[in-house]
Amino acid sequence: MLNDEASAEGDTRRGAAAPISPISLIGWAPELQKAKVYEQILLDVILGALPPGAKLDEQDLAKRYGCGLAGVRDALGRLALEGLVVRLPRSSTTVAPLDLADVSQAYEARQLIEPHCAALAAQNATPEDIAAMEAAFADGDAAARASDPRALIDMDQKFHAALARATRNLTLAKILIPLQHKAARFWVYSMDEDTVEDRLAEVARHRVVLDCIKRGDADCARGAMLEILGVFGDTVRRSASEETGGPRAMA
Repeated sequence: MLNDEASAEGDTRRGAAAPISPISLIGWAPELQKAKVYEQILLDVILGALPPGAKLDEQDLAKRYGCGLAGVRDALGRLALEGLVVRLPRSSTTVAPLDLADVSQAYEARQLIEPHCAALAAQNATPEDIAAMEAAFADGDAAARASDPRALIDMDQKFHAALARATRNLTLAKILIPLQHKAARFWVYSMDEDTVEDRLAEVARHRVVLDCIKRGDADCARGAMLEILGVFGDTVRRSASEETGGPRAMA
C-alpha cells in the first residue's frame, strides 16, 4: 500500500492540483490580526469611507482600527502593491484616485482571467471552498433589499476570494484578487444608480456561478462568470460615454 507521501506524488503526476493554503494566498488568514487590519482598510477604501486622495496617517489608522503600527504598515504595503494607495518615500500615503481608464483596463484583464478561474474552480473546488462561497451570499437578498453597500461589498469580496482559492492556481489567484478589488470600488460608485431589482439580480448571478461549480460543470461556470462580467462591462462603458460625472470626478 502506498503511504500518504507516495500517494500525493502520484496525484501530482496525474495532474491533481496542489492545495493553496490561506496564508500562502496573498496572506489571507482570517485568524491573523494583520489580515484583519488589511481587510478593514481595504473595505473602507472600496466603500469610499477613506476617499480618493485622502492622506493616510499610520498613527490615526492604528487608533481607528484598534491595532498596532506593524499591522497598518503591512496593510498599506499590500494595498500599494494593488494600486489602491499611493506611497511616496519620506512623504505621505494617500488613497489612489478612482480613474476610469484604470477601471477599464482592470476590467479587460479580469474578463480574460476570471471566467477561466471559474472553470478551474468547478474542476478543483473542495467541499470547504463551496461552503465558503455559499456562506458569502447567504444573506445577499436581505442586503440587496436594504441597499446595504458595506454588506454587499463584503459578500462580494468573500465570494471572489473563495473562488480564487478554489482554482488551486496561486498565480492566477494573485492576479485576480487585486483586479476584483478595483472593480469593487467602481461598483460602489455605480450602486447609486442601481435599483433593488438590479442588486437582487447581481446576487442571483453569483449564485448561478456557484451552482455550476457545485455541479463540477466548467463550461457552465465559465459562461456564468462571463454573464457577471458582461453586466459590469456595460456599466463601465456607460460611464465612459458620459461627458461628466463619471469616476474621474472622484480622482
